[in-house]
Amino acid sequence: MSASTASARERTRAANRAGFGAFIGSTIEWFDFYIYGTAAALVFDKVFFPELDGPVGTLVAFATFWVGFLARPIGGIVFGHYGDRLGRKKTLVITLLMMGISTTAIGLLPSYASIGIAAPILLVAIRMVQGIGLGGEWGGSVLIASEHAPKGKSVLYGAFAQQGSPVGNTLSTLSFLAISQLPDSAFVSWGWRVPFLFSAALVIVGLFVRLKVAESPAMAKLIEKKEVVKLPLTEVLRTQPMLIVLGIGACTIGLSATYFKSTFALSWATSALSFDRSSFLTIILVANITQIIVQPFGALIATRMKSWSRAVTVMLVPELILMPVMFLLIRTENYGLAMLGVAVATIPHCLYYAALAGMLASRFPAHLRYTGISLCYQLCGTLLGGTTPIIGQFLLNRTGSITAVIAYAIFQVALTLGCMLLLLKRPNHDEQAAEPVVAAARTATAAV
Repeated sequence: MSASTASARERTRAANRAGFGAFIGSTIEWFDFYIYGTAAALVFDKVFFPELDGPVGTLVAFATFWVGFLARPIGGIVFGHYGDRLGRKKTLVITLLMMGISTTAIGLLPSYASIGIAAPILLVAIRMVQGIGLGGEWGGSVLIASEHAPKGKSVLYGAFAQQGSPVGNTLSTLSFLAISQLPDSAFVSWGWRVPFLFSAALVIVGLFVRLKVAESPAMAKLIEKKEVVKLPLTEVLRTQPMLIVLGIGACTIGLSATYFKSTFALSWATSALSFDRSSFLTIILVANITQIIVQPFGALIATRMKSWSRAVTVMLVPELILMPVMFLLIRTENYGLAMLGVAVATIPHCLYYAALAGMLASRFPAHLRYTGISLCYQLCGTLLGGTTPIIGQFLLNRTGSITAVIAYAIFQVALTLGCMLLLLKRPNHDEQAAEPVVAAARTATAAV
């Protein structure tokens, strides 16, 4: 075996290890984040806000859910700074620990009945820590995978990190589906805590996998050449302000679609419609499994299509129709139709979500990439993704009709499509970085 062949195989193994590490770590982080949303929809109003009845209690529970999104840009800024200066791997170990410890702490938190107003205050504080941890996790997880990728496959490898979201969501739904079989009194008193406490075991597994992943080649080269930026946040805001704006918009439906389904619709279906808790959790589970199966094809489509703009259009345009259909089928209160509507509406946005990470990362230069993509994704989460159940519930309370929620969903899909098409007109820094390497390889081959 030649030295070049052995080196190529080692790079492939390192890339696969990085992709697997990104997948496992992001799965655990998203599991932790999603179980909060499910608990907020089903039980937090009773445990932490018992004096607020009905829709008001649900709205306040959703507000604590949003606090995690409010904190995510802080995590993106802090860990983006260190990730662009010290490396991707170190920050990912810290974020995983933060998320696991805070999630376990929620599972141990006394209720309002036990310690009064201190309970919701502590809940909000811990949720902030969760948000900071996830805010730093996503960008590093995407980059540790995509920056290890072979040439032309950054979108495909970035999708490893993206796949953690539906798998984490599925584990979250399965855990709550299992404990939802408990009597209501047991579910409210202790059952809901089990998924939060289970996080401690998952974090140990995640750390074992993540510690074996090497630093990304792009970051290692920046450190070696001492080309890291002193203040990545200041630099990216100074040089790339419009890129940040477009990136925020481009992330929208990739984030919010899940919360339309698994948080807002779950609450709406089990409180205003005739669905029971287990039935609608099963519907969400089927949608999550659909996403796990279908989502990787989005990365394949983007990788094989010459035009990323065309790929994005093919993925997202159907969602302009399927998202409204989903809400209308849920409103029929027919179990089979609701399941069909939620599952089919999942397909367009999950295809897009698979390709989103790699496309977004390619538009930022390597020395600002962690901070840049983290700001886009996490600010979108704060402004548009995390507010989805709050705005949805507000519109429903105000109008008494799901029509206003449908209009808001259509707006989010259109915003995503428009911003990503504009974003893809910007330079691709992955291709620019690869050009000197390709030219050198051709020169060496010609010399031989």
